[in-house]
Amino acid sequence: MMYIDNILFAIILLIGIGFFAKNIKKLSRNIKLGQDVNRSDNPAARWKNMALIALGQSKMVKRPIAGVLHIIVYAGFIIINLEVLEIIIDGLVGTHRIFSFFGSFYSFLIGSFEVLAVLVLVAVIVFWIRRNVIRLKRFASSDLKGAPKKDADTILYFEIVLMSLFLIMNATDLHFQMMNSGNIISQYITPLFYDLDITTVEVIERAAWWFHIVGILLFLNYLYYSKHLHILLAFPNTFYADLNAKGKFDNLESVTKEVKLMMDPNADPFAAQPADENAVPAKFGASDVQDLNWVQLLNAYTCTECGRCTSSCPANQTGKKLSPRKIMMDTRDRLEEVGRNIDTNKGVFVPDNKNLLNDYITPEELWACTSCNACVEECPVNISPLSIIMDMRRYLVMEQSAAPQSLNAMMSNIENNGAPWQYNQMDRLNWKDEN
Repeated sequence: MMYIDNILFAIILLIGIGFFAKNIKKLSRNIKLGQDVNRSDNPAARWKNMALIALGQSKMVKRPIAGVLHIIVYAGFIIINLEVLEIIIDGLVGTHRIFSFFGSFYSFLIGSFEVLAVLVLVAVIVFWIRRNVIRLKRFASSDLKGAPKKDADTILYFEIVLMSLFLIMNATDLHFQMMNSGNIISQYITPLFYDLDITTVEVIERAAWWFHIVGILLFLNYLYYSKHLHILLAFPNTFYADLNAKGKFDNLESVTKEVKLMMDPNADPFAAQPADENAVPAKFGASDVQDLNWVQLLNAYTCTECGRCTSSCPANQTGKKLSPRKIMMDTRDRLEEVGRNIDTNKGVFVPDNKNLLNDYITPEELWACTSCNACVEECPVNISPLSIIMDMRRYLVMEQSAAPQSLNAMMSNIENNGAPWQYNQMDRLNWKDEN
């Protein structure tokens, strides 16, 4: 019987890890659909960003209540799951609490885990109340209705169940309770099972043990379909974030070359021509996810849907349609759609007459942006909705000449008059004659 349990455990473990690896491979493939961009500069600053922002949660605590609760859940969940290593060894080899030979150190660890489990339960319940009872404005907006709201609640339920199973597993483990060390919390749960016979208690302990590890594997594989993918992606996302000063925009190399040709009479006009005469000219800006760079696609998968970006967006606060959170969610949804298209068509994307622009994100949303960088500043994992907005605006202007009338008028004035105003350059100083 013992060997059957070990074999069954190994099969479940392999299936869980195998499915997770398959999804990670798909995730990597989808991100690599983006355009290449070099983010290997200044590694010291990048490692510092990752340590402070992803690991240290430095931007989370700008909003203290949510920040502290998130740190408890984050730290507790990660630390408690260190016990998964012991569960895996026990499950494969057939031992029981194999690390207990560490004695007092083991008791200290398990005791710490139990305290953290209770803190996580409290924090998660508070999160649930904030979302479903108090209904904070940033959690009750239209872009979080339906699947996104269910996803957020599902994760909370997952965490409640897993922490409860951990405590029940300890409380019904007679061997562990007899040690009377490390059972800081579970000793107060054990009396609930006093009226049951030993066999029943052992069955409950084994059931809690199995459900706990299976639940962790299910949670691991649910991550790919959830906003909680940021648990894994926050680290690379903060590492590869743009280190340039906020407000600095990149220039298109092809446009820069054309401007230099116009300004330098000695420049070779053929130097800017592509080596291959049949090469397709580079698209200006982005109309679909494949036009964005891979860091922007990584941003989309990393989005936590916390809504800090949208709640700080001045355009959104004045009632305009723009929601930076929705920009990231739409980008991820479109990227997933493109990924499914590739899977269906054996590794090749077949045009589906859809685009990120118009089918997911409207020009009205894009032109509502003031490019103030508030969303970038507020994001706890260094996501930049603004970079996607600006690339899509660039496409509208340079590929479709579809800028708002006021902007078209300004650009026409610059082209004709050398200034944003309608009057001729020769008339600029007429104001001085009025006195």
